[in-house]
Amino acid sequence: MRLEIICTGDEVLTGKIVNTNFSYMSQKLEDVGLSVQWETTVGDDRESLLRAFQLASERADAVIVNGGLGPTIDDLSQEVAAQAAGVELVLNEEWLTRMEDFFNRRSRIMPPNNRKQAMLPVTAEIIDNPVGTACGFAVDIGKARFFFTPGVPRELRRMLEEQIIPRLLAKSGLQTSIHLKRFHSYGLGESHVDSLLTGVEELVPDGSVKLGFRAHYPQLETKLTVRGADMDEIKRKLAPVEQEIRKRLGNFILAEDDKTLEGVILAELTSRQASLSIVETFTGGQIAARLAHLPGAERVFRRGLVARDLVELGAAVGLPRASLEGEITKETAEEVARAARKQSGATHALAVLIDLDEGPDRIEFGGTICLAIATETEAASRRSRILGGREWVRLGAVEMGLDCLRRYLQRLPVYERIDFEKT
Repeated sequence: MRLEIICTGDEVLTGKIVNTNFSYMSQKLEDVGLSVQWETTVGDDRESLLRAFQLASERADAVIVNGGLGPTIDDLSQEVAAQAAGVELVLNEEWLTRMEDFFNRRSRIMPPNNRKQAMLPVTAEIIDNPVGTACGFAVDIGKARFFFTPGVPRELRRMLEEQIIPRLLAKSGLQTSIHLKRFHSYGLGESHVDSLLTGVEELVPDGSVKLGFRAHYPQLETKLTVRGADMDEIKRKLAPVEQEIRKRLGNFILAEDDKTLEGVILAELTSRQASLSIVETFTGGQIAARLAHLPGAERVFRRGLVARDLVELGAAVGLPRASLEGEITKETAEEVARAARKQSGATHALAVLIDLDEGPDRIEFGGTICLAIATETEAASRRSRILGGREWVRLGAVEMGLDCLRRYLQRLPVYERIDFEKT
């Protein structure tokens, strides 16, 4: 089935806002085996919108239109959809009542211009929006089925996942029993993982297992899309492929499915009734922030110290100035981690210390990372060097620190060479 996504709005066309809705929709569709052939971005102009709808209706089987369903004068999707379909725009009493109830439940009076959101093409099928006032709808234009969605991300996502994707799957004739299995890893690049996993799809000869990747440095998501008559069949197909991926990627898999690296760490610490303090330089508290906001973190997280000056940081944990002057080493990180753990009373402490290069930010700009995990009885540490600019170093250091803590808690080697570090 040929799919097109049309994103509307002057703010999207001019780059004033980043079009995250398109990437979200495209990924979700890809996950269920529906590939997008075209993406069009068009401003809030009647003539441009009409031409975009007409062109899409000639080449696509289904089209998702995002945006333009609001109450203001520049929201044009309903009006232009009716014109493109050659039908009248009429007031939908059912949706008008829904909107009035929406405002009444919040003890508010519905503004008169919201009535515009209940104006739909007469042939439209309503697509429910349980979390907003923008009425989604579907209508045929030419040979294509058009699905109109709100621009507000949380409204779009509910509508896409709960209502539009099932309709698209039914229209495509694909098996509707589909499962997405995800492996999250750190330390291996996309091309490296692709080569490591050569042939895993062939473990299921009927072609119903599809391997894919989504790189978002510093992590990589490896995806398996599996089709079957039902979930029992899907599980049978998935089992040998899952086992092989875990074998080939090994310790680099940090989490699976909806789990996160920080969630895995919190679960490991909670299961031990352990606690954690964190010391970090240059990363701006991002390591602590990844953990501290999680539900249950209040029982585990003790303290986060952030500084750019190592001597100042040393004073905060009670270390003499002399021991922190000079080049940062693994031993320095171990000393800082031990002091932070002892001072805070935590069972574990993580120290991530970064020595940045001097000079302008550029691709050759880098940083030396020394990190350590300390407990009452031992410490584990590693040193690494990352190039690629300040932001690349910062993101890499945050992920490396958390991943090494995850490895330590899971009794895995803290050091395994990764694709992103330089010797």
